[in-house]
Amino acid sequence: MPVQPAAHSPADGSAPAAFGGGAIIGALGGLIGLGGAEFRLPLLIGAFRFAALEAVILNKAMSLVVVATALPFRARTVPFGEIAAHWPAILNLLAGSLLGAWLGAGWATRLRSETLYKVIAVMLVLIAGVLVLGHDTTAGAALATGPAQIVAGVVFGFLIGVVASLLGVAGGELLIPTLVVLFGADIKLAGSLSLAVSLPTMLVGFTRYSRDQSFSVLGRNRGFLLTMATGSILGTFIGGQLLGLVPSVVLLPVLAAILLISAVKVWRHA
Repeated sequence: MPVQPAAHSPADGSAPAAFGGGAIIGALGGLIGLGGAEFRLPLLIGAFRFAALEAVILNKAMSLVVVATALPFRARTVPFGEIAAHWPAILNLLAGSLLGAWLGAGWATRLRSETLYKVIAVMLVLIAGVLVLGHDTTAGAALATGPAQIVAGVVFGFLIGVVASLLGVAGGELLIPTLVVLFGADIKLAGSLSLAVSLPTMLVGFTRYSRDQSFSVLGRNRGFLLTMATGSILGTFIGGQLLGLVPSVVLLPVLAAILLISAVKVWRHA
């Protein structure tokens, strides 16, 4: 597919916005256990005027920063030992998500920009629904056990991997409800487990995107990338410290509303 250059290359004046946006989104990611990409993507497309595929690639890079730093920053509340104790669930989901991430990234590079914008908008609406309905579930008995759980984990992992690559997201909005419902994990533990699954899944998608010419957007916007990454790291630290203090019943509907507004803006941008 012909490569469309970014309609806008951020100037030095955008540095405060890039840092501030990265910090706010990073804080949300560190608090809930997300990469924050669902909120960052409309910002990259709408405010900074990147083309759809280039925005997805930049989003993937920033999500990697958030996911990689959120795990240690959340460790005070959810220790690494507790995460490691649930390695079967992590491997179960990874068995599907890695393949889904590779295929999803390939599909994204072949879609026309107008189509990709609309796919992104629809997925943002669906994720908003999952945030409201899925995250309100409390931990309890696993929905399935044995072979049924393994098969379901691979299938859900594959679908989440596809979505993660198409949007450049970490997939936590889908992983967290899956871990709570399918595996019976506590909501805070599920947030950290989702980060453990997201990191390798995103690396696979990122590797696939590196084969496309649009990947050069990272080199052309190195200063912008570093500024937003710095803000994101600060944000994930703050979010990790706030873990457990902000009730989900208040926070999640607000996040869902932001996603719906973002979806409308992205759809109109197409």
